[in-house]
Amino acid sequence: MKVIINKELSIDDIINVSRNNYKVELSIEAITRINNCREYIDNLNQTENLFYGINTGLGDLCDTLVDNKLQDKYQQNILLSHSCGSGDRYPIEVVRAAMTLLVNSIAKGYSGTSLEVVLFYIMMLNENITPVVPQKGSLGASGDLVPLAHTALPLIGYGSVIYKDKIFDSKKFFEIRNIKPVSLKSKDALSIINGTHYMTALGTLIIYDSYKMLKIADCSASLTIEALNGIINNYNSKIHELRNKDGQIKTAKIMNLLLNGSEYVKKDPSMKAQDAYSIRCIPQVHGASKDAYNYVKDTISTEINAVTDNPLIFYEDDEIISGGNFHGQPLAISFDFLCVALSELCNIAERRIERLVNHNLSGLPAFLANNSGYNSGLMILQYSAASLVSENKVLSHPASVDSIPSSANQEDHVSMGSISTRKCLEILKNLRRVLSIEIMCACQAIDMQEKKNLGNGSSFIYQKIREKISFVENDRLFYNDLNIIEKIIESSDFLFQLESKMGKIDF
Repeated sequence: MKVIINKELSIDDIINVSRNNYKVELSIEAITRINNCREYIDNLNQTENLFYGINTGLGDLCDTLVDNKLQDKYQQNILLSHSCGSGDRYPIEVVRAAMTLLVNSIAKGYSGTSLEVVLFYIMMLNENITPVVPQKGSLGASGDLVPLAHTALPLIGYGSVIYKDKIFDSKKFFEIRNIKPVSLKSKDALSIINGTHYMTALGTLIIYDSYKMLKIADCSASLTIEALNGIINNYNSKIHELRNKDGQIKTAKIMNLLLNGSEYVKKDPSMKAQDAYSIRCIPQVHGASKDAYNYVKDTISTEINAVTDNPLIFYEDDEIISGGNFHGQPLAISFDFLCVALSELCNIAERRIERLVNHNLSGLPAFLANNSGYNSGLMILQYSAASLVSENKVLSHPASVDSIPSSANQEDHVSMGSISTRKCLEILKNLRRVLSIEIMCACQAIDMQEKKNLGNGSSFIYQKIREKISFVENDRLFYNDLNIIEKIIESSDFLFQLESKMGKIDF
């Protein structure tokens, strides 16, 4: 299987290359655009005019001319000096996604990068050779300079690469495989380190995975509603249509699909007046997070196909324009927004967990334990959820409102976009765990009641959990149970089978 790079790539294309090891191939049209733009750059080098990043220094050194005879060394200097990252290395899938995005951007024909450089990246992708790239060090403007510089080091025989789960010195690895380093030309180095490719790469993976967890949040909530004998009228479409919020309307519809046929929910208002907000307001809260998600998804879908380096070469118009497409603010704000949206799903899920384990609220045995006292039951699961929710609140502080000037104040406002995406990933991981806790508690609570028919969708969820996780008779190692539940809800097969049974739960 392969992905052809020509004009437009989708989120699924990036996932297929980064996770499923699809091959990458340039279209003939893309090759032509790359070569035409490179030829234009080569012709410029015959003049003595200043062209930023082509024959000048970078950042505050933009007015310093670089001798054309020194270009080879200058390009190498750019990559070496910018490779100063720190922290844990990015997962392989993130680096592969970033390289794919970089190639796609260059293929538009506005960067002036040499075809030899692009083909080297494609070779690494297709041979599953992945540069070692530290996560920390990007300001998000001028793009992701530091991680992109580390990504580029193997092209000139520096840095390290991962191959078949082992780390190798790049120079030695390529010598053994008889692969020659790239000879960089003017602007090559700048064009491959100047862009939003890392925040976009990580953002793409987050968007793909968040979609599943937004659905799982509805699934876990449906089990809790039944365990607490919630009122089905909370999700009556008449209520939600009057507010006319898309995510809210669709969430109410999903809840009705999941709970259709349930004998646990209350229908008669005389039996129960109202539910707590964490039950009653699921469409409003989950729906708001879905609306936020869709906004961020639109942002990332656009950025995947954007050209974000600088300067940009409009060779057909004989024009070079220096601007700021590398600035990550659109992504920084968007992923700060998604941090809040995912954190709110954790917040409301933890409140539902509390209602399940608190006997004063549920009417069930304390902490859902048989022989309570001798058994702690699921008491500490709520502690764990509360800890993750609190961590999310800290991580939800927006990175995009911060800025520290750099490059002698030439780059005096930066986005911190890479920070917003990295913390969003942590929040997503925490959400997955909190939902696993809710599902385990809800299944336990259901089993402590008279056996009735669950909903059309919730019954499937319950059965899938009970195939792997038994009722808790006595205290045991609960982290094993939670790890198993996480694997179940992460699986694409789980949602596919659920939707085959009850219908699509898209939003």
